[in-house]
Amino acid sequence: MKRIVVKLGSSVLTRGTLRLNRQRMLELVQQIAALQERGYEIVVVSSGAQTAGREQLDFPDLGKSVPAKQMLSAVGQSHLMRLYKDLFDIFEVVVAQILLTRDDLSHRTRYLNARDTLRTLIEHRIIPIVNENDTIATDEIRVGDNDNLSAFVASVVDADLLVMLTDQPGIFTDDPRKNPGAALIQNISEISEELFDLAGGAGSDMGTGGMITKLQAARIASRSGIKTIIASGSEDEALIRLVDGEEIGTHIEASAIRSDSRKRWLLTDRTQGLLKVDEGAAKVLMQGGASLLPVGIRVIEGEFERGATLAVVTPDGREIAHGLSNYGSEDLRKLCGKKSGEIAEILGYSFGDAVLHRNNMVVLK
Repeated sequence: MKRIVVKLGSSVLTRGTLRLNRQRMLELVQQIAALQERGYEIVVVSSGAQTAGREQLDFPDLGKSVPAKQMLSAVGQSHLMRLYKDLFDIFEVVVAQILLTRDDLSHRTRYLNARDTLRTLIEHRIIPIVNENDTIATDEIRVGDNDNLSAFVASVVDADLLVMLTDQPGIFTDDPRKNPGAALIQNISEISEELFDLAGGAGSDMGTGGMITKLQAARIASRSGIKTIIASGSEDEALIRLVDGEEIGTHIEASAIRSDSRKRWLLTDRTQGLLKVDEGAAKVLMQGGASLLPVGIRVIEGEFERGATLAVVTPDGREIAHGLSNYGSEDLRKLCGKKSGEIAEILGYSFGDAVLHRNNMVVLK
C-alpha cells in the first residue's frame, strides 16, 4: 500500500458545528503530513467549501437555490484552500488545488489530463486537494457529492486505498441513531443491494452525502481494484492507525483486479446508452475475456454514436459491464440478435465482429 486517497467530509472538518474546526483540521493535516514523511503518496478530496463560504459571509439566509450554493462555494473555496495551505505550511508540505466536474472525468482527453496533472503533483511530493467545481457545475456535469468524486479520483490516480472519514464509525447492521443494538460491520467482501437498504439516509445536515453515497463510492473503487475504508474522523490518529493495519471502521475489499487506464476510465464515464443481453451472453461476459457480439443483444436503449460508452445489463436489469461501442444506435438496431458474419451484408460495411470489444470493456463484478 503506497498511494492513498483520503476523503474528508464536512461533518469531520466542522466537528459537527456550523464552522470549520481549525483544531480538527490541524489534527488531520498532521496525520497526512506524517504519512507523507513515511513515504506514502496522499491525495485529499475535501468537502467544506460551502461551509467556509457561509462562515465568511456570517451565515446569511440564502435559501437552497443553486446560484446561492455556487456563490457560497466561490467565496468559500479560496478560504478553505488558504486554511489548508497555512496548516500544511507548518509541516513544510506543499499543497495544490484541483477542481473537477464529471465532464472532466467522462471525456477521455480530459480524464488523461486530470490523471497526468495529479500524478505529476504526487511525483513532486505535492499533495493535491480536490473538490468538485461547484461554482460552474450544472446538474448535467456534476458528480453530485465528494464521496463519489473521491472514488473517481482514486481510480484516476490508481490508488491502493480509499479512506472516507465521516461522522459515523462505519456501516451498521441497522440505523444506530434509531436502534441501539445495531452492530458495526467490520468487513464487506461484496456490496449488495441489501447493504444499500441498511445504509439509510444522510447522517448529518452538513454535507450532501450519507452512507448511501459512501457505498456507491466504495463500489466504484472496488470495481477499480481499490480497497475502501469508511471510518470516523473523530477517532484519535484514525488515519495513522488505519494505515498501520488497525481494524477501525468498515473495510470493503476490492472486487476486481487492477485494470488498465482505459478500463478505469470506463468506470468514470457516464453511459450514453444501454444494451440488454440474453442469459448466454451475460454468462460469457461475466466469465471474463470475451467480447460482446450482436447475436447476444436483445434490447437497445438510447440514441448514441459509434464510440459511445454503453452499459450492458442482464435480462433482469442487473448492470454487468461498461464498454465502448463499435457501432451507433441506428446500426445496432439493425444488428440486434444477428450473427457477426452478417454485419457487412446488413450494413454494407463493418467495424468488426464485436459490438463491444473485450479490450474496450470492463466487467463489473
